[in-house]
Order: sequence, then structure tokens, then C-alpha cells
Amino acid sequence: MRIVYILFVTLGVIWGTSFMFMKIAVKYISPGQVVLLRVVAGFLPLLFYSLYKRTLKAEHIANTHHFVVMSFLATSVYFFAFVKGTELLYSGVAGAVSGSIPLFSFIAAVIFLEEESFGKEKLIGCLMALVGISLITKPFSGTLDNNLLLGVSWMALGSLSLGLSFVYAKKYIIPLNIENSALVTYQLGIAAVFLLLATNLEDFSKLSSNGWALTSTVVGLGVIGTGLAYVIYYYLVDALGAVKAASVTYLPPVVALVIAVLIVGEPLVILDYVGAALILSGIYVLNKYNK
Repeated sequence: MRIVYILFVTLGVIWGTSFMFMKIAVKYISPGQVVLLRVVAGFLPLLFYSLYKRTLKAEHIANTHHFVVMSFLATSVYFFAFVKGTELLYSGVAGAVSGSIPLFSFIAAVIFLEEESFGKEKLIGCLMALVGISLITKPFSGTLDNNLLLGVSWMALGSLSLGLSFVYAKKYIIPLNIENSALVTYQLGIAAVFLLLATNLEDFSKLSSNGWALTSTVVGLGVIGTGLAYVIYYYLVDALGAVKAASVTYLPPVVALVIAVLIVGEPLVILDYVGAALILSGIYVLNKYNK
């Protein structure tokens, strides 16, 4: 089991570093171009993995409409909103706000799933996380920072989009009993096609002017941060179960903050740490009582 927990921590580190890579990439190319590169570079290793596992089936074509919806909610909108948010925020702050993904997933489930209950303990967890997000926008600073507010809003939109995808998957995807590796391969492949059609490729070559930026985007954010990360995640789901594997989402916000302070040198303030702590604490309470 040691390898399982090594991979658990590795996945948290991979997802936590993605905010630094996004911050680097948007200095050279547009957010849409960043997402396109990430999706294409992440799709290829997943395609090979799915072919190796033989999980891609011709009969799955009948469910293409579901894969299209998931490609928008769990890939295109989710990734784009996170890149836009990270562009406007410090990478550590963006990572901290990303810890709210389970909050928005729960809110979406309460609204759209009849079986989802909402007790006082869950309400407390929600309020803690929401207060944490609010504190990161520096509401007591005396002046409204539009970039900060807009950045947090983009991160919240990305978290909500991913949360809606979980609800959609529970209602329409899980009953199909399709292997996870196949689902994500279809999801990324369809997203790549739409992104290629919708993204302006002009000035794409600017990224190649900096070897580190190009490598960090294609390899760090795409191949490792998307393709390999999904492979590790679904390996953990098989080894630990979905609930335990999902707890890996606690690690990326912490990793992002550590990288922001120790490596990037971002000038984070006490409210950023307090906000991150409240978000994670609120998510812990939600998970504890969401049985």
C-alpha cells in the first residue's frame, strides 16, 4: 500500500503546482490557448492508456451527447475559468480558492439531486467555506480590487462548472457503467476538437520563445498535470475507493500556497491564509457529514 499513498501525495503535488504553470503560460499566450495546449497534451497519454486498457468501445458512440456535456462542464469551462482566475490572482490565492470545488459540488447536488440532504452541520460547513472565499477578496481593505474580485469570481465559476459536472455524471454517466479512463478520454478528446475550432491560434508561437514556459505548459500542465494526473487519480479510486481518493483535493491548495511563498515569492497576507484555512475546514465539515 506504500505505493498507493506515495501516488496520493504525488497527485496532490501535481495538481498544486498547476497554478504556477498556468501563471507562467498566460504571460505568453491567451487563456484559451493555454487550455487548448493543456487539453491536447493531456489527451494523448490518456488515449494511449485507454487503448492499453482496452476500455474504448464502439457502443459508447450512442452516448456522445453526454460526453459533449461533460467536455464543457468538466474540461473547457472548468479549465478556462481557472486559467482566467489564475491570470488575475496570485497563484497561491488561486490555489486556495480552488479548494472550494467540493463546496460548489455540494451546492449543485442540493439543487439538482432530490436525494441530497441539507442539515445544519452542512450549512455550517458551507458558510465557513464561503466566508473563507470572501476573506480572500480582502473585503476590509477599504478599496475594491476589481482584478481580485474578478479573479475569485472566475475561480468560483470554474469550481461551480466542475461541481455541476459531478451532478450530471451521477445522474446520466455513472448508470452507463463505462470505465473512468474511457470517459475522461472521450471528455478530453471532444473538448480538444471544440477548443481547436473556437481558439484563435494567432501568436501561439510566442510561447516557444521561452523554453521553460513551453515545457511547463505542455509537460507540467498538460501531459503530467492532466493526462498522468487522471491516470493516477483513477488508479487511486480503484485502490482506495472514491471517497478516500477524493480527499486528495485537500492537498493542492496547501501545495499551491507553499510554492507561492517559498518558490515564487508571492506577497501573500494573513487574510489569504485565514481564508484558505476556512475553505479547507468548511470542506472537511461538509465531507464529514455528507454520508
